[in-house]
Amino acid sequence: MAFPLHESKLTVLPLAMLVFISILIRCLHASDPPLTLDYYASTCPSVFEIVKKEMECEVLSEPRNAALMLRLHFHDCFVQVYLISLLLALSLIFFNSNIVFRYISDNPKCFELAESNLPAANEGLLSIITKFLYQGLSATDMVALSGAHTIGMARCANYRSRIYGDFETTSERSPMSETYLNSLRSTCPAAGGAGDNNISAMDSATPNLFDNSFYQLLLKGDGLLNSDQELYSSMLGIETKNLVIKYAHDSLAFFQQFSDSMVKMGNITNPDSFINGEVRTNCRFVNT
Repeated sequence: MAFPLHESKLTVLPLAMLVFISILIRCLHASDPPLTLDYYASTCPSVFEIVKKEMECEVLSEPRNAALMLRLHFHDCFVQVYLISLLLALSLIFFNSNIVFRYISDNPKCFELAESNLPAANEGLLSIITKFLYQGLSATDMVALSGAHTIGMARCANYRSRIYGDFETTSERSPMSETYLNSLRSTCPAAGGAGDNNISAMDSATPNLFDNSFYQLLLKGDGLLNSDQELYSSMLGIETKNLVIKYAHDSLAFFQQFSDSMVKMGNITNPDSFINGEVRTNCRFVNT
């Protein structure tokens, strides 16, 4: 079972609705009167249909938008500056992610929090677990949410140390794995510089499907990022290894846990980061 990015009904609805619902649930803690899932029932009764339709169009026009949306939500929750409210304005949610990411990168506070809160591509398992626990998320949540890497791309700068490091140690050294490694090295040269921005799919098996093949690659030792392969290969990861095995063999279990963990992540709150705890009349601006 999978969510193909080229078939709109199966792909966009789970991703878009998970993000949108978790945004609304998070806001339960931040507004007066509190938000509920039917908050817009009278003022914008078709809001969910609008989100589904527009996200379908955006992902069909550019499949990477699905991964960008997931990444934006993850960044938003962990950094806790709640820039996702920008996306609720229909003129921005559909969809210029470059505007939002540029805004984040130009905001010093966002940059500092991103450095300290977000797991890095080459980070060790215990450090990553600690960062998730700090946000109130369990090891189970971490393994499930890491499954978002079944779509999306990674920069050479983020996986160079992996493919010139322990990739051959963790890999089963099959002809297919050898071919994959050689392909990665041709895309990402050992020396830094111009190759840093070359990209490769984080799920080489089915890069355009939201499925559980990400975990199957980890079982083979072919995870692209060190932080991903650590889930299965780390000697300290008994619990995470068992979860990788579970999700690799049971896609429905992965989909269910991913859904639950996305909503849980959407509930991360930091009262100090909300601007007056208000429901904005115009999502682009603070109420006056």
